[in-house]
Amino acid sequence: MGTKRYISVILPLKLEWEPCYWTSEDINEGERVRVNFAGKEYVGVVTGVDVEPEIGEEKIREIISVERDMSKVLPEEMELWRKVADYYLCTAGEVFKAAYPSGKVNMEQARAEAKRKVCSRRAKALDAIVSKLERLEERLRKKEVLALKHKEGTKAKEACLKDMERLREDIAIGMKAKEEAERRLKAAEAGISLTPFERECGSISLSDAQKKAYAEILEGFKSAKPVLLHGVTGSGKTEIYINLADKTLRKGRNVLYLVPEIALSRQLEERLRRHFSERLITFHSAESLASRMNAAGMVRNSTEGYVVLCTRSGLFLPHHDLGLVIVDEEHDRSYKQDSPAPRYNGRDTALILNSLHRDCNIILGSATPSLEEIYNTSVGRHVLVELKERFHGSEDSEIQIIDTKAERRKNGMHGSFSRKLIDHIRQTLSRGQQVLILRSRRAWATAMQCAECGDIVKCPNCNVSLSYHKDKGDMVCHFCGYSGRHTGICGKCGGSLVLLGAGTQKIEEEAAALFPEATIARLDSDSQNKTEGTKAIKDFEEGKTDILIGTQIITKGFDFENLSLVAIIAADTLLGIQDFRADEKALQLMEQFRGRCGRRGNKGLLVIQTSQPEHPIYRQMAQKHDLAASSLLIERKDFDFPPYTRIIELTIKDMYEDRAERMSVRLAAVLNKHFPPAGSEGLLKCPPVSEAYSPVVDRIASQHIRKIRICFRKDRMLTANKILLKRLIAAFEKDNRYDGHISIDVDPS
Repeated sequence: MGTKRYISVILPLKLEWEPCYWTSEDINEGERVRVNFAGKEYVGVVTGVDVEPEIGEEKIREIISVERDMSKVLPEEMELWRKVADYYLCTAGEVFKAAYPSGKVNMEQARAEAKRKVCSRRAKALDAIVSKLERLEERLRKKEVLALKHKEGTKAKEACLKDMERLREDIAIGMKAKEEAERRLKAAEAGISLTPFERECGSISLSDAQKKAYAEILEGFKSAKPVLLHGVTGSGKTEIYINLADKTLRKGRNVLYLVPEIALSRQLEERLRRHFSERLITFHSAESLASRMNAAGMVRNSTEGYVVLCTRSGLFLPHHDLGLVIVDEEHDRSYKQDSPAPRYNGRDTALILNSLHRDCNIILGSATPSLEEIYNTSVGRHVLVELKERFHGSEDSEIQIIDTKAERRKNGMHGSFSRKLIDHIRQTLSRGQQVLILRSRRAWATAMQCAECGDIVKCPNCNVSLSYHKDKGDMVCHFCGYSGRHTGICGKCGGSLVLLGAGTQKIEEEAAALFPEATIARLDSDSQNKTEGTKAIKDFEEGKTDILIGTQIITKGFDFENLSLVAIIAADTLLGIQDFRADEKALQLMEQFRGRCGRRGNKGLLVIQTSQPEHPIYRQMAQKHDLAASSLLIERKDFDFPPYTRIIELTIKDMYEDRAERMSVRLAAVLNKHFPPAGSEGLLKCPPVSEAYSPVVDRIASQHIRKIRICFRKDRMLTANKILLKRLIAAFEKDNRYDGHISIDVDPS
């Protein structure tokens, strides 16, 4: 038996310390070990070797085994865990658990499986290209027939000829991609490697405006600062990202490409695959566990360069030698993890990750940058690059506000649709173009009320109304997932239930009745499994669907060339939120949605149905986004809200309401003693620590909820204040035996 060696280990648990174990085996930092902790077995990561024990040697246990088959964790990974834990006031073990949710999976075996799938992937890529070529050729034939019907010199004739020219260009590009895919498939079947990047599809041509922005981005990288690419919708930011990734891979370095939503990654994947082929790795939660482990193994073992297209969870992959990080749609709130810990923001964590890799560049892109990013560029922390021209030269889409109160007074509404919107949709369909309709609530009805006693049917576990899903005949809670059969009868008095509100299911049904000749589809979280979500997007992209109805997911960065009309039903639900970010979120969402249409030289139209046409957010939409954002920043500064301060939100959850109330009041009193209002010189306009309060939804999954909001100035005391806050909460939990009830959210969304 060899000499005892003491090691420190990170376990996937909420521990403020790293447990110490001993082993007689030769072991290194980053290796995985199986240990016993509190009567259970865990696989942890060795963070220190030959450490000095802080407890008696007789209390230190021996490890169970060294997991040699599991790949070592990189030093960059552990450093990222610690920095994320420090910033978001959680533990390194909680970050480790998020990064390795299935640590027992053998990544080496997963990578071997991925290698066997190369031929299959290349064959599928070839089939996809051939199918797309067939569709393009069919559309060209139809355009040729249509062109013959129009008279020479007419606008319709010119439009057809322009479309035919573009289709021929797309076919020529597709033929080259087909030849490359055929060559790669033959090489794979023969066992020949085609790894040198010079033999990939490579860069794509840029417009003059894109070239100017590209040059400014490269100049910005020289300053070693993050770059914000503020490009209007349809300006061609993706083409710039592809060229930056191409340049990075040619240097032999790796690329991380972040997107906020799974649906967006699916549309983007096909586009990136044409350029990067097997160099492209996808990673998100909709992929199978085996596929995600394959991706992690490929990232870890790659020696020839890769591009990882992923959602926020991809930040914790075993990245090495990163040369470029791309954060697309940086403003999107989907980058924020709400639960469990770490409650991190993907954008900000990407900035931390970027700082850990030598000479790594980072670019954040958006048509509607977050106020945090606009602030960062204004104070010189980040470099601003603007791209103000749309790629196809089209103008911004027009905006029409429809006052639904006025329309109802003159019988101008047909269900959820105003007659004005109905006319716009019919005109759009008659031109052979497509329509997107946004409704921020899913289900058929958003609430049910008894016609006799007036009772609103609520979830038995949450303080929210149940929604009616007509397709399944169920009443469903969108917070805890509870469901029950809808009988139409009040459970309290036996009266009849009246269905209130209209979700996406009802909008879809109404649209089908109004436009029977149209093909209609729906995209929301009820249809967001991999097959249904992908099909809905693909069918709309290929023109098989005329009208697509959905929740906020359809406002993301999709590129639909035949889309000319977008409409928002019941826009008031986007504005009536008790949140200091509500106006910013609504402005971003509506501007993003507006940018989905009119992308191929045709002017689009955004129709907003609202009962508050006088709301200032609509006036701000008529301005340029940077002007509207400037006015919002002034408001934030006046009221001491981020980005001028740092907000931390504490959430207390308890199955007993009286205890939740009592403990939250007691905790607020403790914090107020340590963070009292500053003197007049540094006084915040709001107290540093709010009183404990009940949120709008104050009970979820039988847990009663109270919140406390802490506001710190962004000064030299910020880090010390955060550390003190974490210690005070830990002491409060210990003193009151109240562990497991309090969560900390830094920079809540």
